[in-house]
Parts: sequence; structure tokens; C-alpha cells
Amino acid sequence: MGKLTAMGVKNLTEPGRYSDGEGLILKLAAKGKGSWIVRVQANGKRRDIGLGSLSELPLADAREAARALRKEVKAGVDVLAERAKEAFIIPTFSDAAKLVHEEHKAAWKNGKHQAQWINTLETYAFPTLGDKLVSEIEGPAIRDALSPIWLTKPETARRVRQRIGSVLDWACANHQEIGEVILRCCGGRARRQNCSKSKHPVFH
Repeated sequence: MGKLTAMGVKNLTEPGRYSDGEGLILKLAAKGKGSWIVRVQANGKRRDIGLGSLSELPLADAREAARALRKEVKAGVDVLAERAKEAFIIPTFSDAAKLVHEEHKAAWKNGKHQAQWINTLETYAFPTLGDKLVSEIEGPAIRDALSPIWLTKPETARRVRQRIGSVLDWACANHQEIGEVILRCCGGRARRQNCSKSKHPVFH
């Protein structure tokens, strides 16, 4: 039997922590406002895991949620890691490129370079790669994006390829859940334009 009661929780006014037992704690900010956490022991470490707000989770539901979470932890489930996976959203290439641009443009003192970096991707990469999830982008897709300019605009093609690689590297570094899916299919160097008779970039 828990220490708290539904009526008691409703009448609490003093901000603070109120334990119900078995790791379930109410963090009260003001009357009727607060959040539930459950304290568990996992891998020798104590963890406080949020369950939800007081306004959305009454005492009975908080107890049930805490019971279910403790059961998962006892079974060896890394609850925080599983939550991160559920919340994780793989970005499209265009969204990832814009994030990379925002993160790095402050370090680029040359305003022209700031604009060119994203403009070249918008012009040459977004039409074929923009709506694809970064986890879906492989060598053939990159080749298709670069083929129209590979021989006619070799320097531009080289820069676009490098920038595509930067976006995919960023995705790998910042979204570990993607794992090796996008560990650069474009990592193999394309043959130099002036050393290949091919009309297309070749990744190997």
C-alpha cells in the first residue's frame, strides 16, 4: 500500500518531493502542478526516470506506470535507451543539410562561402536527395545526383560531393541510432574526372 492518497495529493500545497514508496516520487511545484518520477537501480546506478505530469497522471496511474517500468528494468531493459529510440526521428537529407549549415556557418567568416555551401546542395543535391532519409542514401543515389555535372562542372561536382559527405558524416555523428546504414557509401573516392572516361562518378 502506498503512502500517498488521491485526496492527499490533491490537497498538497507545499513544493517538494513526496514519496509514495517503491521508488515512486511526486515532485510538486505548486498545488496541482508537478511530475511523477520513479527511482530505480540499473547496472549498479541509481536512476530517476520521469513518468509524466501530475495533471495527466493521477496517483493510481502513476503507480501502475511505475510498476510496469520497474518490471522492465528488472528484466534488463534499458528504459532510457528505449525511450530515446522511440523519440528518434531520422532526418531527410535536406533537413540534415540545413542543420549542418546552421551549425557551421558562424565559423565561416566568408559570407559568400556560407551562401555557396547550402546553395550548391539546394541546386545539385536536393532535387534527387532532398526528400530521402539520410539512412536511405547510398552510392547510386549520390552518383545520380552528381552525374549531370560530373564532366561539365567538375570542380562544382567535387565540392558538392564533399558537402554531401559532410552532411552524412554529421548524421552518423549526431544520430548513432542510424549506425552503419549510412557509414559512407560515398566514402570510397570517386575517380578523378580527368582520369576517367566514364560519364558518371564511380564510387569504389
